[in-house]
Amino acid sequence: MQNTLRITEIFYSLQGEARTSGLPTVFVRLTGCPLRCQYCDSAYAFSGGEIMSLQAILERVASFNPRYICVTGGEPLAQPGCLPLLQQLCDAGYEVSLETSGALDISAVDERVSRVVDLKTPGSAEVGRNLYENINWLTSNDQVKFVICSREDYDWAASKLIEYRLHERAGEVLFSPSYGQVDARALAEWIISDNLPVRMQLQLHKILWDDAPGH
Repeated sequence: MQNTLRITEIFYSLQGEARTSGLPTVFVRLTGCPLRCQYCDSAYAFSGGEIMSLQAILERVASFNPRYICVTGGEPLAQPGCLPLLQQLCDAGYEVSLETSGALDISAVDERVSRVVDLKTPGSAEVGRNLYENINWLTSNDQVKFVICSREDYDWAASKLIEYRLHERAGEVLFSPSYGQVDARALAEWIISDNLPVRMQLQLHKILWDDAPGH
C-alpha cells in the first residue's frame, strides 16, 4: 500500500555526508534492502520496523521543526510508498534528499528531491546491481556517491566518472573512503594527484558517534 511504509527509525541528528553535511537533519529510515553490500552500516534496517501511515510520518517529522529531511534505508525505493512520501515532504516545504543504492529506477522521484545515487564499486560486492540507466536522469540537483574500498575501487570509480561525465550530469560527485578499509589521507592524495573533479567526504556521523544507530 502506498499510504503506509515500514519504518525502522525517525530521528534528528547532523547530516554526516553529501551536500548538506553538518546541517541538522531529520532522517526517515525505511526498512528493507535487496542489496547486501559488504560494508553496510545499516544492516539493522534489513528487517523489522513499524508500519506507519504517511500522515503519522509527516507528523513525526514536523515535531522536530526541521529544514532538511533525508529519506534513507535500507533501500527506500524498494517500498512503493516512498514516492508519495518524498512528494509530500517537498510539498511541506522541506529540503529533501534521498539516499539510494542506484540499483532501482530513480526516474519517478519528485524532481525537487536531491537524489544521492550510490554507484556500487567492485569492492562493495554488489557492483552487478548498478542500474546505469539512472545516469540519464541525473540533474544538477542530484549527487553521485562512490564508496571506495581499495585502490582498485578508486581506479574503477575514476574511470566511471570520466566514461559517463558524471561531474557534468550531477551537482556533485562524492568519493568516500570505506570506513576502516581505505586510509582517508591516501584517498585525498589520489584525488589531488589525478586532479579529479570530485568532492572527497568523510562520514561525520562515524567520527562523532562511532556510527551508533539513531545518529
